[in-house]
Amino acid sequence: MRYLVAVYRFLIAFFCLAGTHEAWLLGIGNHWVYFTFQTNMALGLLMIWAGAASLLNGKQPPAWLKGCLTLYIVITGLVAALILGLNSSSYLLVMGIRTSYMVHVITPIMAVVDFILFDPHRRFKWHYVLTWLIYFPIYLAFVLVRAAIWPHSGPEDGGNPYPYAFIDLGKLGWGQLTVNVAACLVSFFILGLVLFLIDRILPPKTPLTAS
Repeated sequence: MRYLVAVYRFLIAFFCLAGTHEAWLLGIGNHWVYFTFQTNMALGLLMIWAGAASLLNGKQPPAWLKGCLTLYIVITGLVAALILGLNSSSYLLVMGIRTSYMVHVITPIMAVVDFILFDPHRRFKWHYVLTWLIYFPIYLAFVLVRAAIWPHSGPEDGGNPYPYAFIDLGKLGWGQLTVNVAACLVSFFILGLVLFLIDRILPPKTPLTAS
């Protein structure tokens, strides 16, 4: 079974890396400001680790890290589907598949399946729900500092350095940005709590859990 799990995890890593290749292979550096690119690259590297550990029967990534990246890749998919939309005309094709579809649909779904079927459960501690939130403020600080230093660096049209409208300080102002960030954190906390509860409800090992 662990060989099947390894192949599945390497496939997730492939979609993560193929979907973000504009940044790391083509050298379009300002794409790293996108939440999508960061979460998919991090998940891709994690899945290479997890796949290799499954293949060699080695040490798996820590439960906190695996849960954190599962949470944020789910957030990536939900934000794209519910707020940003998935019908962008700006995309590349890899093996006939839209890269935007890879990073917004395929990798979130595959990561959830991996978590449910292949991970041992009841490993999450209650405080993970809070500590998982640390990434978003760090990401936001990165976006804001970058925009202040390089205000015309893109990647959006006209050189706009803000990758998403709901964190565009130039258009929103600090008041509305604070409201948006607070709403995001509350939503992320709820999703993290759902992930924690699913982990608690599922049996410690499933029939497909890697051993």
